[in-house]
Amino acid sequence: MSSEDEAELAIALKYDKQTDGAPRVVAKGMRLKAEKIREIAKQYGIPVMRNVSLANALYRVDVGQEVPEELYDAVAEVLNFVFALQNEQAGGS
Repeated sequence: MSSEDEAELAIALKYDKQTDGAPRVVAKGMRLKAEKIREIAKQYGIPVMRNVSLANALYRVDVGQEVPEELYDAVAEVLNFVFALQNEQAGGS
């Protein structure tokens, strides 16, 4: 798969540590759908992180399903990135 092909995949995750047992896949797509997912994320100020191997693994998860346990460590890195960005934007340290 070329790097151009890899850029045509997007996965959206949702995680609320108050209510969710694990992060969930809420959208996924290739090519035009992936582009639309990234556009919506940008429109709503949702952080986007590029991780091709994780995106490929998460693409096998059905929309609405929790992230499988074997991907927890990789997804935790994404969540830490997002929480750090949110903290930074809120003026935290």
